[in-house]
Amino acid sequence: MVSIMNEALQLEVGHKVLEVGAGSGWHAATIAEIVAPGDTPRSEWGHVYTVEIIQGLAEFARRNIMKAGYGDRVTIIYADGSMGYPEKAPYDRILATAAAPDVPKPLIEQLKPNGIMLIPVGSMYLFQSLVKIMKEINGKIKKENLGGVAFVPLTGRYGHRF
Repeated sequence: MVSIMNEALQLEVGHKVLEVGAGSGWHAATIAEIVAPGDTPRSEWGHVYTVEIIQGLAEFARRNIMKAGYGDRVTIIYADGSMGYPEKAPYDRILATAAAPDVPKPLIEQLKPNGIMLIPVGSMYLFQSLVKIMKEINGKIKKENLGGVAFVPLTGRYGHRF
């Protein structure tokens, strides 16, 4: 799924990326390797901002990112990812690694024109679709269903209610 999502995001060197749901930090590290590869001058590097709502997971991801040598290309934020991370917006690419009941409005607002977002949308468990959102230069939104998936539920203000 990580490879499928990275390919669908059409990542490029220099992109600024927001990930909602840091988990272990693995997905953020794979993105960092694409947007800020070590063989590219730092001045051309992009950056990954990954937001995690569970404090223990945020700390776990931070340790993993540091151990793997991506601390200069990935920033872990302990916060409600359903709200995005407006402090560093807008983003070239946004991805969510948890399923939302609907696409959170703050994430659409934080996506740059010509940006791409991937987010699983659907019920709390199962019956979710991976949705690709493309924001045109004029701000118009296009959506494409990339197929069925099963992700953990997104929590927070724009997430599922338990």
